[in-house]
Amino acid sequence: MNMKIEHIAMYVRDLEAARDFFVKYLGASSNSGYHNKTTDFRSYFLSFDDGARLEIMTRPQLDDAVNYPARTGYIHIAFSLGSKEKVDELTERLRADGYTVASDPRTTGDGYYESCIIGIEGNQIELTI
Repeated sequence: MNMKIEHIAMYVRDLEAARDFFVKYLGASSNSGYHNKTTDFRSYFLSFDDGARLEIMTRPQLDDAVNYPARTGYIHIAFSLGSKEKVDELTERLRADGYTVASDPRTTGDGYYESCIIGIEGNQIELTI
């Protein structure tokens, strides 16, 4: 059986700002969006060059549970940028634009070169080679 993850989804409060973040900083392309007029659910599918897709969604009632970095469940989304230089450059660009850098670029104990950014609505974004 040949399986792959079809897409990952995340709820956000500000759908347009989330779309703009992923398009501006991570090269996503966006569909024109979906709106269910009955429930007021809205979403965009964001596509990346390698075929990965992220669905960002919003709806009127959302629970803002505290998003601790060391908790059960999904913790971050990692984006492969292709080189150490690109990781360094995007990390500094995001820092300059006011995003929190949770960890500066470094080689981790398991051999990844990465940095971690607190991106849209407190969600952690990992930038790696």
